[in-house]
Amino acid sequence: MNQISLDPIFIPAGEISGISRDLLRGEINPIELRHTIEVFPFNTVYDFLRMAAYTMLTEGRTEEAITLIRDFDAVVTRMGEESGTLLNIHTALMQILTALYIHADNMNEALLTAATALNLLAQSPKRKDEPFLAVLASLLYDISLIHSARDENKQAEREIEKSMKLFERLARQNPDRYGAAHLLALNASTSVYKSRVKQANALTQYQSATSTYLQMLNEGMEDAGMRLIESLATEGRTLVKMNRQREAVQYFTRALKYLTKISPEFDLLQLQLSIDLGHALLSVKGTREKGIHLLNTMLYKSSKINADEEHRRIVDILVAAKNPSLDIFNFWHKLFPRS
Repeated sequence: MNQISLDPIFIPAGEISGISRDLLRGEINPIELRHTIEVFPFNTVYDFLRMAAYTMLTEGRTEEAITLIRDFDAVVTRMGEESGTLLNIHTALMQILTALYIHADNMNEALLTAATALNLLAQSPKRKDEPFLAVLASLLYDISLIHSARDENKQAEREIEKSMKLFERLARQNPDRYGAAHLLALNASTSVYKSRVKQANALTQYQSATSTYLQMLNEGMEDAGMRLIESLATEGRTLVKMNRQREAVQYFTRALKYLTKISPEFDLLQLQLSIDLGHALLSVKGTREKGIHLLNTMLYKSSKINADEEHRRIVDILVAAKNPSLDIFNFWHKLFPRS
């Protein structure tokens, strides 16, 4: 399953505040919290609640996080305000609870809190402000994970598609904040979509979005980009196992393209992806010679960076392919090092 929307890479949070540290240590009660956060903008409150919940679940305190969020929500809803700041916070808390329940593998409760959040959002369906769109996009992303886990694929596809469009809209206004979320929603779509046509369309969107966001190369974008690369590589290897090498070539090619933007220096990951690409090319009749050339190039580069395991893998691939142009001297020195 893809990561939940609470992942800090998803929507980067600002600097942790003193109140956040107090909350994480259990030194602030929900009533104090409610009075304190009223003076902050919604994004600040949303970030700090998401960050607190995520920190607790990474520490193995998921049930404690659920209880804390529920207690705080009870305080918020007791105040009787049906619109404005507290309604936004109430909706955000339901979205955060949804993500926490997904992490806890409690899909029934996740669906209940998601339905509550959607009902709150539906009270003002014509809203287009940032709090509304950000919470709705995150919620739809998480709901798509629930339906995908239940093999309810049509619902999952509809939800991830809406989530992508909303994050794309938000990213146009604030790419530093929402660009990574847009990439991660695109990333999730490749596993949610069952149609190869839809997956291909998602890859086309990847190409456009990644080219835009990776120019910024801030930390959140790089991390989101690496998640995308891992996803593309996994999909490519799955296609190879299904004997669909021609499609796999597209995935490995894109993964390498994005990786070289993030990390121009040749490294082990670039080598591994290049071997994957070369192997796939070699297995397609029209690109066999390209594959042989790429693998022979990687044979030299693997020796240069002392990647012995990858070196052996290339040799095995070329030998298995009965490659007549295999250059024995490329790996001769590995067997008989100079004295």
